[in-house]
Amino acid sequence: MRARAAPHRHGDAFVYAYVLEGTVRSRLGGEPARTYRQGENWVEQPGAHHVLTENTSPTRPAKLLVVFISDTGDRLKVDDPTGAPPPRRS
Repeated sequence: MRARAAPHRHGDAFVYAYVLEGTVRSRLGGEPARTYRQGENWVEQPGAHHVLTENTSPTRPAKLLVVFISDTGDRLKVDDPTGAPPPRRS
């Protein structure tokens, strides 16, 4: 079974993700899905809506190194409410 994260945001954090092992598919709101392989990376600006994160392999693990730059005490991941549209940013 492929591992997949629920749609979410990282609040006001800046996020840098680096693929250590395997292959990961990722999509930020308003952008097409992209596939990242070992040694590749992506960044997420504060407030970005991360609508897809999944391991593309049903049998091989994927490992990420993720660096968050945020204020102390901020929530680093906030899942979208179930069944509700994502909040709008002003």
